[in-house]
Amino acid sequence: MNGEPFALESDLQALVERNMEGMLGVRFLASEVATGDGHGGRIDSLGLDETGSPVIVEYKKDTSQSVMNQALFYLDWLLDHPADFRALVQRVLGDGVVDTIDWSRPRMICIASDFTRYDRHAVRHLGQSMDLVRYCSYGGGELFTLILEESSAGRSLHGSRPPIKRAASRRAAAEVNHLAGASPAMQQLFGELDSVLLGLGDVHRVSLQTCLSYRTLKGFAWVIIQKGSLVVTLPLDPKEVELSPGFTRNLRGLGHHGGGDVEVRIRSVGDIQAASDLFRRSFHAV
Repeated sequence: MNGEPFALESDLQALVERNMEGMLGVRFLASEVATGDGHGGRIDSLGLDETGSPVIVEYKKDTSQSVMNQALFYLDWLLDHPADFRALVQRVLGDGVVDTIDWSRPRMICIASDFTRYDRHAVRHLGQSMDLVRYCSYGGGELFTLILEESSAGRSLHGSRPPIKRAASRRAAAEVNHLAGASPAMQQLFGELDSVLLGLGDVHRVSLQTCLSYRTLKGFAWVIIQKGSLVVTLPLDPKEVELSPGFTRNLRGLGHHGGGDVEVRIRSVGDIQAASDLFRRSFHAV
């Protein structure tokens, strides 16, 4: 059931923006961002996700096919104006965050009361990173939830640096091969870990420049393949995890790739089994 649609689209937008990091795993940057006289638009919300990907969020209080078209329209503007986005990140989140922006896979999140089967089909063939998210609201917004209806990881763009030319920003590149150079044993170990993470539910694996992200609506695990181990970071509270030296570590306040504050270092299949409860906790927490 879809519940009650919002009377005003602005009410839906305001609710999500106030709770964007908790609901979507996206740090809110700005609302109603004007794209200039030449482009003639206004982006509902701009944000930055846990892995540094720029995020466009568009809202419709009812079922609407235009929300996807709007998001794609604004993606063009975003890719042509990286300096404007960098300045916004610097102003809101500070200098230290600017260099973490990953332009390889900018995201679009479309939130509406429902989507058509044509919308769901189109997302799977877009070649862009887009999530269709259905909202359910009851009691005038007293009870509210977001449900991921369809998602596409899309193709990686040309790299982690901001686009330089309009043509370059449209050019797709091959996926980052995170297993390149890994030993057969490490590739096999990754296969075991990958199977466990994907087996937790309706999970999407996304290849980013610096890591592999596993997510539903929000990311719940990030994997970095190193020479002798797999490093997994999880968005758990380190105070609620029994840390074990050499196996789990508190990352809070430390710079690292991926999201989350708990690191798990996987060196064997036994480590995967030992960490399985942490993986489940992280998956259900998002």
